[in-house]
Amino acid sequence: MLYHLLPQFADVHILFNVFNYLTFRSVGAVVTSYVLVFVAGPATIRRLQLHRVGQVIREDGIEAHLSKAGTPTMGGSLIVLSAALSTLLWAELTNAFVLLALLGLLWMGAIGFMDDYLKIVRNQPRGLVAKYKLLGQLSFGLALGLLLLLRPVSSIPPTWTMVPFFEGWVAAFWPPAYVAFVAFVVCGTSNAVNLSDGLDGLAAGLGAIALATFAVFAYLIGRIDTSAYLGLLYLPGSGELAIFAAALAGGAVGFLWFNSHPAQVFMGDTGSLAIGGALAVLAILLKAEFLLLLVGAVFVAEVLSVILQVGWFKYTRRQSGTGRRILRMAPLHHHFEKVGWAESQVVVRFWILGVLSALVALSTLKVR
Repeated sequence: MLYHLLPQFADVHILFNVFNYLTFRSVGAVVTSYVLVFVAGPATIRRLQLHRVGQVIREDGIEAHLSKAGTPTMGGSLIVLSAALSTLLWAELTNAFVLLALLGLLWMGAIGFMDDYLKIVRNQPRGLVAKYKLLGQLSFGLALGLLLLLRPVSSIPPTWTMVPFFEGWVAAFWPPAYVAFVAFVVCGTSNAVNLSDGLDGLAAGLGAIALATFAVFAYLIGRIDTSAYLGLLYLPGSGELAIFAAALAGGAVGFLWFNSHPAQVFMGDTGSLAIGGALAVLAILLKAEFLLLLVGAVFVAEVLSVILQVGWFKYTRRQSGTGRRILRMAPLHHHFEKVGWAESQVVVRFWILGVLSALVALSTLKVR
């Protein structure tokens, strides 16, 4: 909004010209989103407590987590709303990249909100039935893939995606396979972040790191000079995604103020699905889907730990009649708690791994 209103007054005072600059507006988006969460946080937590919107803890899980039962949840709505408002305030609102990213954030946030609402408010332990949740994710992924095929947002063929570490290399998909690929990325990423939301501050911190990394890539890919110099695909207008990613990262960091150990509020599926969906849409729009494997390496490890654990248990049960486990408990962060790591140790060490993953992803800009 500010981008459309204030630069026209540059002839009155040169200060208004800064609203043309992507870097200035990205910083403004981070600060705005952070402040919105920080200011609205206490009132939101009190309201959730008043309506008894408390977390339900599995009795067969980590014993130390039983004391968290009743902690307010659905706090992810703070992240989603602050990021959306901040983006609307600082981004170019006629930009197709921004509009699609906002749609992905709100769509996935709505699915997560419905799941949390059914579990916590309506006391339905299963929440939104898994197949319906997956259907909501798949429908968005398929719709996004089809839309990008029929109405491309750039001159680059919509079925192309960049290959990390190789300058000028792209993976070109058969159109139907591309639609399926987009749906897979959306479902996989949103569920991976969702599975990582099991410890105080874990998903919010890792999400902020990944979003900040994609903000850098969006800025570079959206500039003709830096994209050419670094051997990236040039996508005019995609630089505005840096504002969206920065706004969501700012919201996640602001949420950490209340979600750090011991957490005053949990994000719930409302926040984790929204952050995961937003990361997926960012990667898809920037044609950097494979980069997600590097930027979100910790998320990938979390979801693989669940797949391997469940798969091995079922396989050994069929073979011997007794299911066996690879890990003491899945997802991966719970395994390390069972080994003896304190919750705060797991979170900080996973954050460190998240930073290292982001640095490896950023290294692909020069190692090509």
